[in-house]
Amino acid sequence: MQKIELFDEDVMRALIDDRLIGEIRARALTPDRPVLRGTAQNPDAYFQGREAANPYYANCPDIVQKVMDEFAAQTGRKYHLFDYVGAPDAEHVIVLMGSGSEAAHETVEYLTEQGAKVGLIKVRLYRPFDGKRFVETLPRSVKSIAVLDRTKEPGAAGEPLYQDCVAAILEGMGNGWGNLKWLPKIVGGRYGLSSKEFTPAMVKAVFDNLAVEKPKNHFTVGITDDVSHTSLPVDHNFSTEPDDVIRALFYGLGSDGTVGANKNSIKIIGEGTNNYAQGYFVYDSKKSGSMTVSHLRFGPELIRSTYLISRANFVACHQPMF
Repeated sequence: MQKIELFDEDVMRALIDDRLIGEIRARALTPDRPVLRGTAQNPDAYFQGREAANPYYANCPDIVQKVMDEFAAQTGRKYHLFDYVGAPDAEHVIVLMGSGSEAAHETVEYLTEQGAKVGLIKVRLYRPFDGKRFVETLPRSVKSIAVLDRTKEPGAAGEPLYQDCVAAILEGMGNGWGNLKWLPKIVGGRYGLSSKEFTPAMVKAVFDNLAVEKPKNHFTVGITDDVSHTSLPVDHNFSTEPDDVIRALFYGLGSDGTVGANKNSIKIIGEGTNNYAQGYFVYDSKKSGSMTVSHLRFGPELIRSTYLISRANFVACHQPMF
């Protein structure tokens, strides 16, 4: 559960072109205007038709960015196909997308405040992948890049995002995209499979790997791989959570009301105060009779901590056996 700021439906309405909606509905399948679609094609025509779709994919990134710019004008919330966070003169950069971005964002802000030259690129549009915009987003000073994928492709030369970034940088250097000083080292890694935790300590481990002369490639973070030895060492004592965020843990028994009470607490704090509030609730498929753990955070600043609490200010244990 997370406190969010909604905008009015008028904002969404302003981003919608009724003419385009009319065109989509006019193309709908209907007995009143019968058309034939999805026919089988022989090789003499299929290849040409497949390539004829190229302009639609080529135009898509510009269209998405245009709508993002319109959204920013309406709401003040700015998004780009690739958003950069961190030091303007960063030497080590992580690239990733999805939910792991927020924990990485939190870590980068913490490290840059301490003078570290690190950065993060959040991928907002993955397909079609706009290699030119990606290279232009990289800081000119970057020396090493770690691309993190939340997937595993056995037998491949690397995971999908990693391969796209490598191809984009090599192509960009040849075409003069961006303003990179030199060809950076590029490594790939995997994290967070099966909802495995992805914490600032793991992000720090990735940056530490980038800082060595020969960084490990095709690594994993968050597990101990004692079979193929791909994992990076993680200092679990590393924490970025500020003192003004209250962190509370509640241990309960399934169906004893602990989870429900904590969900209500988060709603009360989120709706009734100026604090940002967040709740994670951990319980297994056995539900009633098994242990539940409620992780609650609240504080005056935006909470980017997309991971469970490891250091709590307050611990409540509702079952003596625990």
